[in-house]
Amino acid sequence: MKTIFDPQTRIEISNRIQQLTPDSKAVWGKMNAHQMIKHCLVGEDMFHGERIIKPVFIGYLIGKWALKQTLKNEDPIRKNSPTTGDFLITKVDTDFEQDKTKWIASLEKYVSYNNPSFVHPFFRKMTKEDVGMLAYKHADHHLRQFGV
Repeated sequence: MKTIFDPQTRIEISNRIQQLTPDSKAVWGKMNAHQMIKHCLVGEDMFHGERIIKPVFIGYLIGKWALKQTLKNEDPIRKNSPTTGDFLITKVDTDFEQDKTKWIASLEKYVSYNNPSFVHPFFRKMTKEDVGMLAYKHADHHLRQFGV
């Protein structure tokens, strides 16, 4: 299983991010390319403990099961998977290229990742290994969404 903690995987994701342009079209979903980058930056901030996202109730009921299903194999996250309000990006008032650079820089933070008390708002408490696989799958999912 790929993990964001693997240097080659981070290079692969970074190279795919570099291919995005403001005109990149979504294969599915409602976000444009810049909204997707901002959405992924929220996720990165969350994984690194720089942003706390309020838990969603359904996560208490099925979060652990859903995490196990998501990480059980190499399959990508399914298209049009739901997200919580904190991850919905409706307005973008920042520079596209700067946000791409910021996303790539956030990937390098995984070299010294240290957030042992990480709790996902849906999946709940996660191990470092879980974080590595989910961070990869989340980035991969959205890059596939834009054909890169």
